Amino acid sequence: SREGAARAWPRTPLAPGEVITAQSGAFERDPQESSTTDEELSRAGSPGSRGGSSSTTPDYGEKRLPQALIIGVKKGGTRALLEAIRAHPDVRAVGTEPHFFDRNYEKGLEWYRNVMPKTLEGQITMEKTPSYFVTNEAPRRIHSMAKDTKLIVVVRNPVTRAISDYTQTLSKKPEIPTFEVLAFKNRTLGLIDASWSAIRIGIYALHLENWLQYFPLSQILFVSGERLITDPAGEMAKVQDFLGLKRIVTEKHFYFNKTKGFPCLKKPEDSSAPRCLGKSKGRTHPKIDPDVIHRLRKFYKPFNVMFYQMTGQDFQWEQEESDK
Repeated sequence: SREGAARAWPRTPLAPGEVITAQSGAFERDPQESSTTDEELSRAGSPGSRGGSSSTTPDYGEKRLPQALIIGVKKGGTRALLEAIRAHPDVRAVGTEPHFFDRNYEKGLEWYRNVMPKTLEGQITMEKTPSYFVTNEAPRRIHSMAKDTKLIVVVRNPVTRAISDYTQTLSKKPEIPTFEVLAFKNRTLGLIDASWSAIRIGIYALHLENWLQYFPLSQILFVSGERLITDPAGEMAKVQDFLGLKRIVTEKHFYFNKTKGFPCLKKPEDSSAPRCLGKSKGRTHPKIDPDVIHRLRKFYKPFNVMFYQMTGQDFQWEQEESDK
């Protein structure tokens, strides 16, 4: 089963006794990560295309490099955030993930610009690619494009995020080993396998250290994936303030779907049905051994505390877990 695990998941080996730091090993591409094909991107960048942006995008204006990026994290709520911010008339965003700063960088900035939707003066161009946050080269590359780029990171309880990540993969590859098998180097000793991408992505402090070498904290907004579900309007108010936008996306844009268990987007003056995220969102998680969850919580706790200190924000993931 470990061989099957190795084939299914990229792992970044840690040397014996290696301390996990921002420099420890390159992050490999996760083959399970939602990705955008070159064909989709060329369609997005073709003349007359709307770059995957909302239907109100005019065919006039010009294509600009993005001034703001949603850089992470995978399975944190980035799609929900993108769809909500695209409801703002002063935002134009690519619907597909360009993966420019991790996979397509050699294609050059003109290629990247061409993938963007056209915007008018005063509108913000945006894109989201959640794997940027865990890509070692991304901060330097984005900084060299524009050092004043605004960065948004949607974070979520790393234990829940890891299970969600596994669930997504399981839906595509039902033959993979169990979560419990993949999560441990040694189950008897309780050694968590931090080289498994599903675990490693949630060590937020490790990744943030890399970004802070290039960007001040004031240029990075951390959005709570949990509050994006329980209070989407409140989180969107912070996002709009951070981007220097008028607070136009408000509570009247959201409707809570009890079946899916998360908010859906609706146009405030529109009587049409709310737009919900696709069926791949809100999947039922497999039942995980409670002892494994307990060990994962212990593993993540010091990293979470470090992350709270680095960002000046307490996401209360430990509190949330003690309430269960």
